[in-house]
Amino acid sequence: MFNFLRKKNHIALFVDGPNVIRKDVNINLNEVKKELEKYGEIRIAKMYLDQYASDKLIEAMVNQGYDIVITTGDVDVTMAIEAITYVFDKNIDIIALLTRDTDYRPVLVKAREFGKKTIVIGNEPGFSIALRNSADISIVLKPSENKGFIHHAYKSKNIKKGRK
Repeated sequence: MFNFLRKKNHIALFVDGPNVIRKDVNINLNEVKKELEKYGEIRIAKMYLDQYASDKLIEAMVNQGYDIVITTGDVDVTMAIEAITYVFDKNIDIIALLTRDTDYRPVLVKAREFGKKTIVIGNEPGFSIALRNSADISIVLKPSENKGFIHHAYKSKNIKKGRK
C-alpha cells in the first residue's frame, strides 16, 4: 500500500543450507549479504537446514542474522514453497536465492512471471546454468587464491539499485 514511500528495493533472501553451507563450498555469508545490499535492503533472510544440522551451526547462522527453518523432509520443497509465498507479498520487490540447485528454477520463473525481480547467488563449480539464466541477476562466487571470493554479477535484465 505504501510502496511509493520506499527509497530502496526490499529483498527476501532464501538460503539452501545443505547445498551451500559446506566445507567444500566455503561461502562467506556476510559477503553475500553485502553484495545483495547493492540492490536493496534485505528484509527477510531465511536459512533452511535439515534435521541433522548441529546446534553450533544453527547458533552461528542465527548470529549472522538468519532466521532458521529446520525441515524434517526435503529442504528444497520447504524453501521453494516459502519463497513462492513472498512472490505475493507487496512489501517484497526482489526474491533472492542462495543455491546452486536447478530445482529452484521454477521459483525464479514464477516470481518473474508475477512481476518480482530475481537474484540467484551460487558458486562454482556446480552452479546450474539453467538457474543462472532464469534470474534477472546472477551472482557467481568464485574462489580466489588470496581474497576468499570474487563476486561477479551478470544481468539478464535491469534491476534498479536502491537509492540511499
